[in-house]
Amino acid sequence: MLKYILRRTANYIILLFIAVSGTFFLATACLNPYSLYVGRQPPIDPQVLENMMARCNLSRQVSILEKYWTWLTNVLFHWNWGCSPAGAFVNDEISRRMWISLRLVLIGTILGIVIGVALGVWAAVRQYKVGDRIYTVLAMVSLSMPTVVIAVVIMVTATKINNWTGSAFGVRLFQFIGISGNAGNYPGAVFVNYLNHLLLPTIVLTIIEATYLSRMQRNLMLDALGADFVRTARAKGLTRQVAVRRHALRTALIPIGTQVAFSIPLMFTGAVITESVFNWQGIGKYMVDTITKMDVNGVVAVTAFAGVLVCIGAILSDIIVSALDPRVRLS
Repeated sequence: MLKYILRRTANYIILLFIAVSGTFFLATACLNPYSLYVGRQPPIDPQVLENMMARCNLSRQVSILEKYWTWLTNVLFHWNWGCSPAGAFVNDEISRRMWISLRLVLIGTILGIVIGVALGVWAAVRQYKVGDRIYTVLAMVSLSMPTVVIAVVIMVTATKINNWTGSAFGVRLFQFIGISGNAGNYPGAVFVNYLNHLLLPTIVLTIIEATYLSRMQRNLMLDALGADFVRTARAKGLTRQVAVRRHALRTALIPIGTQVAFSIPLMFTGAVITESVFNWQGIGKYMVDTITKMDVNGVVAVTAFAGVLVCIGAILSDIIVSALDPRVRLS
């Protein structure tokens, strides 16, 4: 297995290098950081502006190939991903924001996977019953609602609850703007404050992930329940519960394992709307900011970060499939 993983990793490194290099050329050609300073009052001295751009390897007086070579050598030999036109270092931004996203995304993704798979299996074994029909309606409503709508609905609901508890008891239950706020003086107040700010965005991510996976799991489970090998297992004397758990569920989990392996890394950069609505300064929001602020180095760094996560997801997918499906062997 180690040889297989190393070979796959080598292939992914080559593809990642090509993708990130292509992103550098594309971002350099399309983004114009000079436009950020057009119309400034008082105007910036052209020489000062040029020095600012040269310091970040963004000067238009330098050819794109020279910029690429400078960027590549800085990354390979100094692990320096450059800076934004405003002077912020990309290394600092990525290293700070990735832990913020991890705090938010990891819990929401894990809860979404567990709840989604459990709901999908539960609905499949109760096909066309009242519980399955109610679940189907709720899932369709959730899937048809954009993420921003779900987030805003939850925020409005939390605000109404805060107004009621504030007027009745003088206590606001929910805090959801930013990653932290004013903590009390009681023991563990800082930890409780963090959990309070984490609650609502985690609910949003859990709903999105659980709804999508549950529908997929239900369809896969129904296909497995109608397969010949499940009927054969029942004919040999296994109870329906044992046949579902030992045979149908394991088969239905194989495509879900692949989906989960890729969804975990992509959630880091995919939680853009949730991070924006709840003002979490994570990787997803940073990805949008780098484009709007003409930050070439930031765009390339986020692309590289996302690419590494996708490569990790691809390797995890292979390992998960081989563990679930005995017909697959990593050789």
